[in-house]
Amino acid sequence: MNKTVLKTENLSKNFGKHKAVDGVNITLNQGDVYGFVGPNGAGKSTVIKMMMGLIKPSGGKVIKDDKTISAVIETPAFYMSMSGRDNLKAMAVIYGKEAVDRIDEVLKITELTEAADKKVRNYSLGMKQRLGIARAFLNDPDIIILDEPTNGLDPYGIRAIRELVIQLAQKYNKTFLISSHILSELEMMCNKVGIIHGGHLIEELKMTELMSRCTEDNSFEDYFLNVTKEGRKYA
Repeated sequence: MNKTVLKTENLSKNFGKHKAVDGVNITLNQGDVYGFVGPNGAGKSTVIKMMMGLIKPSGGKVIKDDKTISAVIETPAFYMSMSGRDNLKAMAVIYGKEAVDRIDEVLKITELTEAADKKVRNYSLGMKQRLGIARAFLNDPDIIILDEPTNGLDPYGIRAIRELVIQLAQKYNKTFLISSHILSELEMMCNKVGIIHGGHLIEELKMTELMSRCTEDNSFEDYFLNVTKEGRKYA
């Protein structure tokens, strides 16, 4: 069994009188591709920010020991007049020499070697997403968080991101947490899924278990809509 690289214990966050996240328990094991789904306003972004240490929990805790986390949030921002390689150099110097030395490696991993010296303004959206993943890999993180990584991509770009994530998880034993509304993509990419609604994690289960609950007439989408419908009671 792969070891746990991050877990949350009764993680909660209040904004004034509003409880945005309430007692969330998530477990990420090494090599997981974890699909994190929920309706808008369910608490996904707040959980992610607490995982990354960007905001402090109101209660509970995030346990990640000395594990490093990188993130790509939706469409990553770049210096458009600079090349892909120079954008990576600008970030790598912040991390240090080891990150600078990894630039060619991460370009190869994300299949951007041939486009490395082109200006980012000439990149497709899918290439920008892969460059974002390359940048996230500069410090050789243990955990990579991707927020809507296939948003706005055409079918070719979607497949390229999906195959890249699966490759990185399997070949390099990296752990991914992917927040997305495209349930069909998560079904093909993830081995585990967590469903959050109203600040509560209402399901966390292996994808194989989830799919065993689905039928031809009851898809992942139907299951998701059913468990997140308004009025659901929590234990």
